[in-house]
Amino acid sequence: MGVIFDSCIWVGLASRQVDPTAVVDAAGSNPIFTSVISLGELSFGVQSCADPTERAVRAAYLRQVETRPTLAVSPQTAAAFGLLAAAVKESGRSPRPRYNDLWIAAQAIEHGYVLLTLNASDFAGLPGLKLVTLQPLPQA
Repeated sequence: MGVIFDSCIWVGLASRQVDPTAVVDAAGSNPIFTSVISLGELSFGVQSCADPTERAVRAAYLRQVETRPTLAVSPQTAAAFGLLAAAVKESGRSPRPRYNDLWIAAQAIEHGYVLLTLNASDFAGLPGLKLVTLQPLPQA
């Protein structure tokens, strides 16, 4: 079984807000994947950074993440996304602010992978999703 990292895991590792050992323990010996959706979110983080030094750090990190096995969006992902968005709407919540999370969750469901995140509430009540939640490191 594989593990997909939610974008917040990649950001948390880069910013040292997530314990790398906890991530390794959670993933175990399973292969780790990143979503093209996460690559887009990380790219946005690079492009929207005004500080040139921080922007260079973020760009270098993005290049490292891009070397990981990547999952593309497929017609099956789109079908799973539609089901998840409808489930969110039926629960009385708006799927719009969660679109990227829903696409990543759809990829996890499509492939039968676990989704590793810091934000369990973003994925609450999604049918068929295998979710593992980590806690961020306490801030000093």
